[in-house]
Amino acid sequence: QVQLVESGGGLVQPGGSLRLSCAASGSIASLMSMGWYRQAPGKQRELVAFITSDGSTNYADSVKDRFTISRDNAKNTVFLQMNSLQREDTAAYYCHAVVQRVGVLYASPYWGQGTQVTVSS
Repeated sequence: QVQLVESGGGLVQPGGSLRLSCAASGSIASLMSMGWYRQAPGKQRELVAFITSDGSTNYADSVKDRFTISRDNAKNTVFLQMNSLQREDTAAYYCHAVVQRVGVLYASPYWGQGTQVTVSS
């Protein structure tokens, strides 16, 4: 199986910064795209950013120029640097990865358990 473990959430004041990390482990043959989604209370889960295996990135318009996604392929880890945080960024943040497992011909999506980010004064 594959596990995604997130860390780095917490409480931060408006204008502050946080860095989320997500480490993938398990029987991984190939780790394709990795990304972050978020879900605020009463709202649908939405894409925040993703990064492909060759480093191409994509961001939601609401976080462009404030958030930066990166990955360490050697450690199967993806990061989300969040700057200039706003109250509207408050949500549970979920790591997502598309993984081809050892011995399996196709890739499948996996989710982390989520980490809470609260932006409040």
